[in-house]
Amino acid sequence: MEKYRYIVVEGPIGVGKTSLARRLAEHLNAELLLEQPEQNPFLARFYQDMERYALPTQLFFLFQRFSQLRELAQIDLFSKVTVADFLLDKDPLFARLTLNDDEFHLYQQIYATLSPQAPRPDLVIYLQAQTETLVERVRRRGAQFERPISESYLALVADGYNRFFYHHSGTPVLIVNSERLNFVDRPADFELLLQRMAGMRGQREFFNLGE
Repeated sequence: MEKYRYIVVEGPIGVGKTSLARRLAEHLNAELLLEQPEQNPFLARFYQDMERYALPTQLFFLFQRFSQLRELAQIDLFSKVTVADFLLDKDPLFARLTLNDDEFHLYQQIYATLSPQAPRPDLVIYLQAQTETLVERVRRRGAQFERPISESYLALVADGYNRFFYHHSGTPVLIVNSERLNFVDRPADFELLLQRMAGMRGQREFFNLGE
């Protein structure tokens, strides 16, 4: 595990990435870097009127994420292990889903300026789950701003993540089917994940319960 100084947990809305990031940070005595969706003033309105609020929502998240990563780089990324629950590289995924052509062109120009300055993770853990599971988990956690999220939107997001990580080659990726795994409440599942992380040798590996 010493080879990992910067670990990112990623996945669609409701998959459990933040919970796992917290668990990993606690176990590794690491710094924790989390998205802060509650600080985005456009997000609740976006879920109610996506076409109108997609661009300000997306740009706010892009600048917020970049600002967090810039601060991380400035305080010396390698002084302590860092665990985050977002990958800047996936930011365009949401932009492609929600922005019209002109808005996306503007977004691309801004993203192309910022993204080369972001530090690269040593490992990305990509959590997968079926749309029905994501819907159930989102409803269960009961965040006010997430109530308008539709099942069809979650399905698009999950498909976008699958497509993104199918082509992603910028960092080592451990792809985890989280359907039957509970890393927070079942210590045995968490230990299995740690073993898979420590044993990674290639750029892309898969973890399904029972394999």
